[in-house]
Amino acid sequence: MSNFSEYKVACVTGSTHGIGKAIVLELAKIGFSVVINGATTKRLPKNYISELKEIYGERFEERYIFIQSDVSKKEDRNKIININRDTFNRIDVLVNNAGVAPKERQDILETTEDSYDRVLAINLKGPYFLTQLIAKWMIELKNVLQEKYQPYIINISSLSRFTVSRNRGEYCISKAGMTMMTKLFAERLSDYEIPVFEISPGIIDTPMTEKVHKKYDKLINEGLTPIKRWGKPLDIAKPVIAIVSGLLPFSTGTVLDIDGGFHIRRL
Repeated sequence: MSNFSEYKVACVTGSTHGIGKAIVLELAKIGFSVVINGATTKRLPKNYISELKEIYGERFEERYIFIQSDVSKKEDRNKIININRDTFNRIDVLVNNAGVAPKERQDILETTEDSYDRVLAINLKGPYFLTQLIAKWMIELKNVLQEKYQPYIINISSLSRFTVSRNRGEYCISKAGMTMMTKLFAERLSDYEIPVFEISPGIIDTPMTEKVHKKYDKLINEGLTPIKRWGKPLDIAKPVIAIVSGLLPFSTGTVLDIDGGFHIRRL
């Protein structure tokens, strides 16, 4: 296939709900075709499809694809690349958003190897090797499309990259690793003028935080964050739009803390 999509294409992993979905919809609104991904979702919910139709119009089915795949598996990462190539034959933006918390929160003295392996495989190994694959494809496209082509890679990490939670150590380690991954790829891909960014969300109102809602309601009201509210998925999607719109042209390897000011050290 030699014909390239006339539209820019963004792939957002873990994008069937929450932060990933918000990123997909905002990218669609500024004209991107989108590759939606989820590991456990077999088909997109009707309301999600309706939202895409409202954005794209009548020929909306030509502007998105949904790929059920688990980024922790090599064959599934290849599946994302191959279906995207066959459908759009280009990739302009990769957003590594897929991630999981431990199935059971356990003190680090009790953490199991199975839990550690699962979390690290999905949250760090998967994004690392998917980025490797897509970066090579972006380099190919750079050589063909040249000045018409400006790709971006964006990693979604967490305040857990620098904040200790003794009952989910494997999650903290995975997100700390992603920060180094951002630096590594930012440095390596600077040879090809492909910037790499990291967005570090704070306490965001998503399905992942449902079980601890009451706990964080109390902490936020008591001043845990200078901005005294929960973050929303849209709060994370907006800086993605800023990045891919070229509004940070002199940055790569940058971490954007979108956390209501949680990262500020206070006395």
